[in-house]
Amino acid sequence: MDNLLKVVLAQIAPVWLNREATIEKIKNAIEEAALEKAELIVFGEALLPGYPFWLALTDGAEWDLKVNKEIHAHYVRNAIQIEAGDLNAICVLAKKHKMAIYLGIMERAKNRGGHSIYCSLIFINAEGEVKSVHRKLQPTYDERLTWAQGDGNGLQVHSLKQFTVGGLNCWENWMPLPRAALYGLGENLHIAVWPGSEHNTKDITRFIARESRSFVISVSSLMKKSDFPVDTPHLSKILEKSPDVLANGGSCIAGPDGEWIVQPVLNKEGLIYQTLDFNRVYEERQNFDVVGHYARPDVTKLIVNRERQSTVEFND
Repeated sequence: MDNLLKVVLAQIAPVWLNREATIEKIKNAIEEAALEKAELIVFGEALLPGYPFWLALTDGAEWDLKVNKEIHAHYVRNAIQIEAGDLNAICVLAKKHKMAIYLGIMERAKNRGGHSIYCSLIFINAEGEVKSVHRKLQPTYDERLTWAQGDGNGLQVHSLKQFTVGGLNCWENWMPLPRAALYGLGENLHIAVWPGSEHNTKDITRFIARESRSFVISVSSLMKKSDFPVDTPHLSKILEKSPDVLANGGSCIAGPDGEWIVQPVLNKEGLIYQTLDFNRVYEERQNFDVVGHYARPDVTKLIVNRERQSTVEFND
């Protein structure tokens, strides 16, 4: 039935800062989800190849510190360059299984010189095509020491059966104007990706669902002290201040009425399945539609710049 969509939340840990090993783990999750005939699989923020946990553990804001420079260089080397084909194997699986994918990556953006990295949310359709790359607009707090600012180009939505799906990274979900941009594009299934931890997902997931009268899927990664690979640069320095659990999950789903469909799942690695019924969107839009009958565009209106930003424009 076209109004039903089987989704899966991939709450997994990366093989931290190891691009190839983490890709294999992602591929295994896709293959497992395919056995259950999933139509959309969602992975957490920056899962490929991992969140920059070291910044809070190694005096990340100290100027010109060799430790942070060397870990950062390792991070960049393991980031993804889409134009180089780094996601090709994942795209092949999406096409093979006719499964759409939202995946959080660290992107080494070719159009920005290829040396800075962006926290990007990638949408791959069921034909295996990368259809949008949303670079996080505003890195949060210590993330700014290693991630660059994105632009509005990735504020896109995509058709998936009767659903219109869009997504944002982590604390972008607290930014009302990017949310409004997606609502205005007709979004009714919102994807929120996180590095992990229920303190991020437990409130905002239900809030966005109630505000937008949409389904909201929040997907977090996991990370324990024991998940740091032994070949991580300056591992002993990282482990000195590391808590036992750095990200405890919290993946969840809220319905268009703002109530839980799947409550936050903690400290459990694996795939979480749910079938969503699009009819619930129409039911809840009856009394509130934030960009439809309950909007006043004659009074307030949002302008969005979706031009992909680059430092240089060549006219050859």
